[in-house]
Amino acid sequence: MADPFEVRMRFTSQLQHLNASVNSSQKAAHYALKYRDMDEDLHSCILEQLERNSMNNRANIMYFIEHLCDMAQRENHLNFVRMMQKDILMVVDAVAPSDGSGAANVKVVRRVLQGLQQKSILQANTVTEIEDCLKERDTVAEHPALSPIDANAQREHPSNQTTFAKTNGVTRPDKRQIEQRIEEDRERHKRLRESIWAIGAEGDEEFERLWDEVSDIGEDDYIAAEEDAMERRQAIEVD
Repeated sequence: MADPFEVRMRFTSQLQHLNASVNSSQKAAHYALKYRDMDEDLHSCILEQLERNSMNNRANIMYFIEHLCDMAQRENHLNFVRMMQKDILMVVDAVAPSDGSGAANVKVVRRVLQGLQQKSILQANTVTEIEDCLKERDTVAEHPALSPIDANAQREHPSNQTTFAKTNGVTRPDKRQIEQRIEEDRERHKRLRESIWAIGAEGDEEFERLWDEVSDIGEDDYIAAEEDAMERRQAIEVD
């Protein structure tokens, strides 16, 4: 039997190192399901990391939660799903806090909530109630933590740089975190575009779509076909 402390530490490390790739989320989800007998402890790890990590990492954990619930549902281990349903408000508050510090994560929360609703993990009324709360938190430009820093004041008081990094008790993301977030969002948008254009390996979805787009055959189509056939016969006779 695996050591519970070691399992917890490894799972915590995986959560801390999540990125925009689907592979990293799936790897962590597989690990959690591998040790499903410790599901309550692993669920508490998720909540702890949501409280302790940067806003970028919280967004990655939010995407991971969707993968975990989806895989747990398919493998019929519903404890992870039930616990997440019970604590979803706590999760949302951690990823997109009411103080506005996580305003950049509001879209992430909405996207994951919609995915969980489509997978029948969350009920529509629950998502609607959370959406009402998110409307008040989607105020990026007005929030002091995301407003520009006064460069002149920073030059005059270089020793107080940490003061400018924190406004009204809310920590501003540093340049590295901003660049990382831009890169991760770019990767996610790229995957989203790929999924839109992806064609399923099974079924005739593309054929059905093209068939619906084609107009019904009319008299003009028959005339055009006869003219094409006549031209081909004439070309054969000339040869």
